[in-house]
This record gives sequence, C-alpha cells and structure tokens, in this order.
Amino acid sequence: MSRRDGARLPGRDRHARLLPPRPGRDRIAGEPPCVAVVGGGIAGLAAATVLAERGVRVVLHEREPVLGGRVAGWPVALPDGTPATMSRGFHAFFRQYYNLRALLRRADPALGMLTGLPDYPLLHSSGLRDGFRRVPRTPPWSALGFALLSPSFRPRDLFALRPAAALPLLDVRARHVYGRLDHVSAHDFLDTLRFPAAARHLAFEVFSRSFFADPRQLSAAEMALMFHIYFLGSSEGLLFDVPREPFPQALWDPLARHLSRHGVEVRTAAPVDAVHPRPSGGHLVTDGAGTRAYDAVVLAVDTDGLRAVVGRSPGLGDAPWRERVARLRTAPPFLVSRLWLDRPVAADRPGFLGTSGFGSLDNVSVLSRWEGEAARWAARTGGSVVELHAYALPSTAVRDVEEKRLVDQLHRVCPETREARVVAARHEWRADCPLFTVGGHADRPTVRTPDPALVVAGDLVRTDLPVALMERAATSGFLAANALLERWGVRGEPLWTVPDRGRSAPLRALARRYAPG
Repeated sequence: MSRRDGARLPGRDRHARLLPPRPGRDRIAGEPPCVAVVGGGIAGLAAATVLAERGVRVVLHEREPVLGGRVAGWPVALPDGTPATMSRGFHAFFRQYYNLRALLRRADPALGMLTGLPDYPLLHSSGLRDGFRRVPRTPPWSALGFALLSPSFRPRDLFALRPAAALPLLDVRARHVYGRLDHVSAHDFLDTLRFPAAARHLAFEVFSRSFFADPRQLSAAEMALMFHIYFLGSSEGLLFDVPREPFPQALWDPLARHLSRHGVEVRTAAPVDAVHPRPSGGHLVTDGAGTRAYDAVVLAVDTDGLRAVVGRSPGLGDAPWRERVARLRTAPPFLVSRLWLDRPVAADRPGFLGTSGFGSLDNVSVLSRWEGEAARWAARTGGSVVELHAYALPSTAVRDVEEKRLVDQLHRVCPETREARVVAARHEWRADCPLFTVGGHADRPTVRTPDPALVVAGDLVRTDLPVALMERAATSGFLAANALLERWGVRGEPLWTVPDRGRSAPLRALARRYAPG
C-alpha cells in the first residue's frame, strides 16, 4: 500500500497510532466543489493540499504577502545591501510531528530540507546544564533516564518528590487529561509534584513556555499532554530537526509549487473581510477584490483573525459557537531578535540552546551553525548569525528595553559576544499565539462547526488527539479537509499520532487506580 493509504509507519516508533479516514472515492467525481481556505499557515496549507489532491477547486487566501503563518519568512536587506531572510524565530521539527512531515513530504519526499541537531541542551543560570542526546528514547526509561542523568536532580530531590501527584502523567489520554487537569495551572501542578527548582525550569517549564505562556496562565492539561508527546507517549525522543535553509526556500516555496500543480489559486496579501452563509448553501467570501461564492470554507486563521472574521460575519455559526470564539484569548507578547555579528561565537556553542534564569531570554540559536543562508554570510564575512527569543513578556514590557535586555543576557550566556559588533539587527515583536488558559479547553473550537460547510483549523483548535504546536496545526488542517471530503463521499487523509495513552500497562493501571482527582 502507498504512504497515503497509511500502511507505512512514519517514524521509528512502532507504537505510532494510525487513524484511517472514512471509506470513499479516491477523488471528486463530476463538477468539483470550490472551497475557500482562509489562512496560509501550516493548517491552511495542510487543508488546501489534501482538498486539491482529491480534485477540489481551492482558493487560498492569505493576508500576508508570504505563506507560512507563524513559520513564515520574508526578505530583508542588511545595511550593506546584502539580501537576507527574517522570520518570527526558531521552530523545532520534532520527529513525532508525523502529520506535519507528511505535508512537507509532498514537496520533498525524503525530507532532505531538514537536518538534525545533535542535542537539545538546556542551560540554567546557576550553571546546571541538561541535554537529551544521551537520554533513552523508549518510555518509561526516557523520563527515568533524564532524572538519573540530569545534574538538576539530586538524590534528596528524588526522595522529596510526590509520586502520587505525578501519576496522571503515566496515563495521559487526550480526551481525559483536560477533565482531570484543565482547571489547574501548570505552575500549581508543578508545585504539587515538589520538583526541585532547577529541574522544574529545565524539565517542565520549557514545555509551557513553548506555548508562549507563563506557567501560571497555562492549563496543566496542555503541559501534561506535552510531557506525554515527548517523554512517556513516544519513543521518537526530544531531539529534533531544523530546516537547512530559511523557511520560504526550504518549506513553503516548494509546497506552493505543489499546490500550483494541483490547480490551487494562491492569493497572498488578500485578507478576508467577512464570510456570509448563502441561503442556498455554501458561503460568500469577501476580500479586497470583491465577493465570491464557495461551496465550503476552511477558517485557518489565528485567534485574533478568527474573532475578527466571525465578528464581521453575523450569520456565521450559531450564538453559542460565536460566544465561545469571542472568549478565546491570545498569549502574551514575545520578542525575536536576530543579530548579524562581525565575529564568530565560540566553537563549542550549540546550534540551539534553551535557557532558564537569564531574565526574559528563553533560548539562543546560532543560525550560522545549520542554516545555509546564515552560514554563507558567516563564511563570507567571518561573523556569525545569532537569534534570541523571549517568550511571554509582560504586557507592560517596553520594546526597546526588552531588545537591549536580550542582548545583555546573550553576553552572559556567550561572553565572547561582548566584544562583537552588531553589523545588523532585526527584531520581531508579536502577540498572536493562542493562549491555552486554565479552564479554557471547553471554549476552544473544534474542527466541525454548527455549519457543515464551515470548518476551522489551526493550533488553537481542540482535536482530542495527542498533538501540539505545529503538529496540531497540520493535524487540524487534515481533519478540516477530511470533514469536507466526507460530505462529498471522498476518502480523506490518514492521520498518525503518538499512542493516546501511557506506554506501560502496569503504570497505566497504577495511575488509574491511585491518581488523585
């Protein structure tokens, strides 16, 4: 059977879970329906790809001039006129992102555009340093191995832990974890575990801050799901890949060519103003070029974009659905600073380093270690290209002050950069990621809506599957396409996830019998 038929495991984990699509025809028969996909990020690209491959006429609307959403890149010019690419910052392509990888394989079957980094090191300001290169990848030995190998766990810390409080982590099922932990913050849940402070920062808060959220605002269910995806549910481990070139060249330009070959009309710099249901079925979609009729619509936009489109489209959905959309929240702002330096960083600096205890600095990427464009600039000039991230900044933060603070913290982490001259700098200040707030799971939209010709996709969507971040976006895009194809009797895309339960039957039984709550 072919990869599309779902027979081939997508990674090294033999327990990866296949969710086959409902039976149907291979392609649309007769006059094809026309679908508007609103949003050209990962979710919208995933939905457009599957629909177009099955013979649907697709028009993709993207408000920005470029594709990729929060993984987009765009051209900039350095002070000397050198062309370069700027983005919204580093993204890790984990190997258990099965559906995202299935999307990328449309343009690059061997995933040659990705390359692996040798480790995922984490540095605390106290000097403690962790990594995942030597940690076993098979659960539950992965979590145990991390604790035994980590200098942030001392013997007395292990004895101080509350094993009973950690039992829910041994049997994470996506449909149940929210009922058990959604009413608790990630911060408070970690308090109940009595984790040592350094290990807490390095082993858990790195997950919560991946959602651009302070642990006090983030649902513990989301953090527990992340722990399951990377530690106790998958043997793919915590090592990851990165693109060999900037996002447009490596990912989205090739995928756009694939869409073009399947007849997709891609309209960038074309924000959608409103979507109105038609009495005869389907919808009218209005953008700057006018109004056009479609048989169905995929809304694959961010939180603010979804609220705005729904707010300007009074006939969309029903009142309870619209009220839930209106209650969605956006995570705090974040800052990405990319610096072109006139000298190299130290030879032993990793390509990516997670940090904790260095003020607002959450990680440091040395792009010239692995990204072709940056490496070529560094080779030509003798310099280096470094990127700094600050997640979940306070709403009172001042942009200029935070930019300076990030550079000051870089000097603490990499002292050799104190003498470097900044040849060029680009900064991105954004606040458009979804916030998975405490108790907010019930308000998050699902793929299906009260209108069968309207579906929603994106990382804000509730899928009841063990997926997160970019993988949730890709998965929801496939689910949205599948929901529409089902209406037309066409077989959709097979999905893969990590197992939706703990890997060890004895540990699952222990958790179900003795876990609190």
